[in-house]
Amino acid sequence: MKQLVVISGKGGTGKTTITASLAALAKDKVMVDCDVDAADLYILLEPKILERHKFIGSKTAVIDKAKCTQCGRCIEICRFDAISKDFIVDPISCEGCEVCSHICPENAIRMEDKLSGEWFISETPYGPFVHAKLGIAEENSGKLVAILRQNAMSIAKREGIDLIIIDGPPGIGCPVIASITGTNLALVVTEPTLSGIHDMARVIGLIKHFKIKAYVVINKFDLNIEMTKVIEEYCEANEIELAGKIAYDPIVTEALTNRKIIVEYSDGKVTQQIKDIWRVVSEAK
Repeated sequence: MKQLVVISGKGGTGKTTITASLAALAKDKVMVDCDVDAADLYILLEPKILERHKFIGSKTAVIDKAKCTQCGRCIEICRFDAISKDFIVDPISCEGCEVCSHICPENAIRMEDKLSGEWFISETPYGPFVHAKLGIAEENSGKLVAILRQNAMSIAKREGIDLIIIDGPPGIGCPVIASITGTNLALVVTEPTLSGIHDMARVIGLIKHFKIKAYVVINKFDLNIEMTKVIEEYCEANEIELAGKIAYDPIVTEALTNRKIIVEYSDGKVTQQIKDIWRVVSEAK
């Protein structure tokens, strides 16, 4: 089974736009949106939800007022200031560390599961789609990503599909690591800016650590030809293949405004460039 993950060192490079296009071009595949903190691939794929599941990402402390003697030990020990003087736990501030429940002399504090979000299995015009919605300021996004990928693999095995396309999160943090581990190929989308180059280098370092084959795509390359050349030189020096370059074209914005995938909305130069990129990555061993 081949797993292709599309990632970027920073947000706003056009990663999801390209992922949606690859999903439209590929024949048989399962799609996964692992950018759970800011999921938006569903906007273009128009999913019909078949299954809805709760995601319990952490726990929160709850004080039993009948048992509590208001000794104040929990307030003293809580490093997150999550317990008020009225001995009420703020669920947003509580990090679920459980220290207060262990330190309470009256066993008046219990830990309860905290609903951190939801994850879904959906059907789309392009095939099965696994995605999620993480709650605001919730943690354990890496754990949620792992759940999504496990279910995508189960669907692929059950339906005899040998390709999984993953829309990964930006950056190099825990959800990125959870998105790339065990994949066959990483497509890094960057842009010809100083921050784009800097963050591309960081995420490529992460990919190399996990010994995953990497390709680079330069999006809107013609907005800064000098920086594009710097990226090309970096790829050559680090033996990373350039999968292709995509020109800036307002038609892309027009397509997104209409909630359409660019390769289906237009047959112009951008569509041809993305098709060329898909040809490169689809033939990669």
